[in-house]
Amino acid sequence: MIANRQPAYITVEEYLAAEARSEIKHEYQDGYVYAMAGASDAHVTISLNLATILKNHLRGSSCRAYMSDMRVNLATRKSYYYPDVMVTCNPLDQELTHYKQHPCLIIEVLSTSTEAFDRGDKFTDYQQMESLQEYVLVSQTRQRVDYFQRSSQGLWVLQSYYRGDILQLASINCSIPVVDIFEDVSLV
Repeated sequence: MIANRQPAYITVEEYLAAEARSEIKHEYQDGYVYAMAGASDAHVTISLNLATILKNHLRGSSCRAYMSDMRVNLATRKSYYYPDVMVTCNPLDQELTHYKQHPCLIIEVLSTSTEAFDRGDKFTDYQQMESLQEYVLVSQTRQRVDYFQRSSQGLWVLQSYYRGDILQLASINCSIPVVDIFEDVSLV
């Protein structure tokens, strides 16, 4: 989640060098660096629930699930983001140790300070990745999941899921009850 922009433009190489030494995470968007804010209990719990479910589902496959410490690189946008959860099934990503470039699924847990960015510019940037098939936004204030799937025509189609529904992730053939996503979460 992006907190605040550092004012000076820097190159990708400068960003990567600084990030390797930094004690806090920063996202990089076309020359500008944004410090990451801390996350709430609900945010962390939802992310962990999803990562655990996906890790267990993907066991024995060629796909890998990652949590918020793994960056995704959007080469066409000169950007690096830290998605809350992502899955990649592309063997090229297995060779990359500090970031991934070909996720098929990205999940962001929404917060008040980042929701507009996650739904807007970040989603627009993510749409440039040909490998991305699904983008999921999870509320941390109510049991709601917004699921975007890229259609065969390249259009992004929205389906919302609520308590009692089952989220269907087509890219990895995974079904997740919405209540499992919010296990141990106290909604505010």
